[in-house]
Amino acid sequence: MSYVEVPGARVPIRMWTDPSTVEGVAMEQLRNVATLPWIKGLAVMPDVHYGKGATVGSVIAMQGAVCPAAVGVDIGCGMSAVKTSLTADDLPGDLSRLRSKIEQTIPVGRGMHDDPVDPGRLHAFPTGGWDDFWSRFGGVAEAVKFRQERAVKQMGSLGSGNHFIEFCLDDEGSVWLMLHSGSRNIGKELAEYHIGEARKLPHNQDLVDRDLAVFIADTPQMAAYRHDLFWAQEYAKYNRAIMMALFQDVVRKEFKKARPVFEPVISCHHNYVAEERYEHMDLLVTRKGAIRAGSGDYGIIPGSMGTGSYIVRGLGNEASFNSASHGAGRKMSRNAAKKRFSTRDLEEQTRGVECRKDSGVVDEIPGAYKPIEKVIDQQRDLVEVVARLKQVVCVKG
Repeated sequence: MSYVEVPGARVPIRMWTDPSTVEGVAMEQLRNVATLPWIKGLAVMPDVHYGKGATVGSVIAMQGAVCPAAVGVDIGCGMSAVKTSLTADDLPGDLSRLRSKIEQTIPVGRGMHDDPVDPGRLHAFPTGGWDDFWSRFGGVAEAVKFRQERAVKQMGSLGSGNHFIEFCLDDEGSVWLMLHSGSRNIGKELAEYHIGEARKLPHNQDLVDRDLAVFIADTPQMAAYRHDLFWAQEYAKYNRAIMMALFQDVVRKEFKKARPVFEPVISCHHNYVAEERYEHMDLLVTRKGAIRAGSGDYGIIPGSMGTGSYIVRGLGNEASFNSASHGAGRKMSRNAAKKRFSTRDLEEQTRGVECRKDSGVVDEIPGAYKPIEKVIDQQRDLVEVVARLKQVVCVKG
């Protein structure tokens, strides 16, 4: 489908979904965003749903301003995937050992490594810029600097919630490795600090929603946030790169007879800010639960822990600010999912997948998410499908 345009206070709201299907609180959030004095465009992806701070599945283009709560607390959260030379024929009948090895190698939940991961010992980690990246930690907000040791040890760890590591098969039977994670606790603490600072600023006192407090260009507060924002986005990128390298090492050991070969890694943020130019304007584009889908850009759009995911290539649709959805999107809250579904439902909906099937992940049940096939179909003018993946192993925190 192409987009539907809904009137907004300062800009129209371009929606790649039927507006009547969007929950009322999410529509209210979108209308509030459209009132901001700095807004130049607002695009809404088919996975749209209510989110803390701002609507998940929204692309907010502003000139000379950025809203830290719209970026969210998991700065730089995103996806990585890599195709391998392995095929379905290489897999054992029981995949529980593989899942166990992944969980032993990559900390999940609130876990971290006992000792910092040394990138130099990993086969597939690009070490360029690593020392420079950590040297810039000295410039982050003073209130968060005491978290450095934790940040170092959490580098290369998964987290919890909807983060995951998956071992997948595509429709041709090729094995893919895929994972979803972000900037861990350090990103969360940096975000919360700056959201608090933005709320104190005089120009934000009369906003319709205090969550939409912004930093304005050419101010010390904006300079401080931009430094920490881009550092945290880089942390998230390195975090995924280390996990993917660790994941590949597990696969090398477990399938050493097959001698797996790995193609280049596809990686994309879906909670972040980018400096981009549209209609002769330099804009700060916040993708809150959306990926960049410029012409030829590869991206990853996952479903849920029991459904398919998609590798896509962007079509460069500027009406969406070169964006696409970041996943299927929730159709109910975590609390609603826990009330609605049981562990028996989870077992049924994840049949054939080696994964957790306990009460701790019922809120991640496939039934809590929108149908991924429909979400993909609603953005055929934004991306083209390169591959469809189905997980056979899913690791969650």
